Amino acid sequence: MPPPGISTGERWHATGYALESLFAIAVRCLSTPLVDERLRLTAAAVDAWRAGRLTLEAVSAEAPPEPSRPERPRLVSPREVPRRRLRSARGRAAFVHALAHIEFNAIGLAWDCAARFRDMPRTFYDDWVTVAGDEARHFAMLRARLRELGSEYGDFEAHNGLWEMAGKTRHDLLARMAMVPRVLEARGLDVTPGMIERLRAAADPVTAGILEVILEEEVAHVAAGTRWFRYECERRALDPAAAFRETVSRYWSGRRLAPLNFADRARAGFTEQELRALEEDAD
Repeated sequence: MPPPGISTGERWHATGYALESLFAIAVRCLSTPLVDERLRLTAAAVDAWRAGRLTLEAVSAEAPPEPSRPERPRLVSPREVPRRRLRSARGRAAFVHALAHIEFNAIGLAWDCAARFRDMPRTFYDDWVTVAGDEARHFAMLRARLRELGSEYGDFEAHNGLWEMAGKTRHDLLARMAMVPRVLEARGLDVTPGMIERLRAAADPVTAGILEVILEEEVAHVAAGTRWFRYECERRALDPAAAFRETVSRYWSGRRLAPLNFADRARAGFTEQELRALEEDAD
């Protein structure tokens, strides 16, 4: 039987998960609170999309304001998230848990883009299906490492910062592309090299190696955000550099966006003009 909220006309394929409409399966991925079920659905959807078994037919199911969540981890304000000191095993576990939580949320963010923003070119969905698959794999790698460190996903408190920004931008593709991939995810490009150095200094080359894989693949995710941000700027006849700066000014009230990883941001499509503007704003 199809899952609740999805009509019988939106039929299951023989895989047991892949639906005829990508929009329907994206909503289904967002609607399950079960971690492993979201991973299974994501893997099936990626395979089905790449095999041409999913369409872009309209469905009545809409993206929820936020995804369903597992019972754990308990969500708290960023100030209440425990400090993560890498010199202790418990501290490294808390650090890996924080990263795993980011990646789990990123699975939902990718599916939210696919489910929420419809009537886009097929290549838009190519990008966000790929991102969803990558983020699921990143989460699985980090969860496996967390288990090696004697903990499980949900053992530590976490915060909801990514989805707060997703909520603010849910009605505007340009703002979503600017603020989630090009601000929040791009901050990952800025800070991950330092994390890798700290992990190596703490004699944890295993986690450092996982972050090296994630860093390389996140460049492509930020680049997807850049691509569709510029697409939307072109549709609205906006100058991309000016539109990005204005959008960041309107939505961002967090810590200053510095220091910047110029090399990886450039690989992800940031222009020299944008990087200079971000640096000026940080100063």
